[in-house]
Amino acid sequence: MLTIPALCWLCASPLALAQHGFCSCCTRALLKSAPVCPRCGLPALSSQSPCGRCIQKPPLWQHMVAVGDYHAPLKTLAQRLKFRQTPALAAPLARLMLLRVHQARRERALALPELLVSVPLHRRRQWRRGYNQSALLAQPLAHWLGCRYETRALTRIKSTALQHRLSARLRARNLKNAFQLDLALKDRHIAIVDDIVTTGSTATEVARLLKRCGAASLQVWCLCRTL
Repeated sequence: MLTIPALCWLCASPLALAQHGFCSCCTRALLKSAPVCPRCGLPALSSQSPCGRCIQKPPLWQHMVAVGDYHAPLKTLAQRLKFRQTPALAAPLARLMLLRVHQARRERALALPELLVSVPLHRRRQWRRGYNQSALLAQPLAHWLGCRYETRALTRIKSTALQHRLSARLRARNLKNAFQLDLALKDRHIAIVDDIVTTGSTATEVARLLKRCGAASLQVWCLCRTL
């Protein structure tokens, strides 16, 4: 019986290792990026030190790790995972995040967190979608890195409008008091996993809650950072 070979999600080349999802050429292309600030993930002269924006007004987290900016083909892959019922893309995209985390650890001595938490969806939105794309990214990442993943650390208690339809000011207002912490995470080193970071409103609201509850340090890991 003939088997159907696994193909790269981008170029459709046959894969030697099906679980990777992308061929080596496409993987290199997806991970190629210009220097960004290690704290906010926005364009900067160097990836080794915080940009002027973060020196003047630092975010609530200490490090941001993003695979790339929100442009094709990464944008297309992220949208396909999020909006087009393609959960099979989660593991290959999580592997890209893993490679970017390893790169950050080499370049800026990034310390691994103790545990990962994913940005939750409201229960109605998750029911309609069938899954939480951020959770599907966090689960394999935690396994590969040997970190704990707390599936129920955060709950989205407020049903909010879709963030991508709102202005920056309305995004922040939309998420105020939207999350609830269901576990004691005091003095823990935590990475917040999300698919797309745009204005940073979601990450900021989650980070504010974790800091208020005593988190020792915070990182933000994502697929795409809107520049």
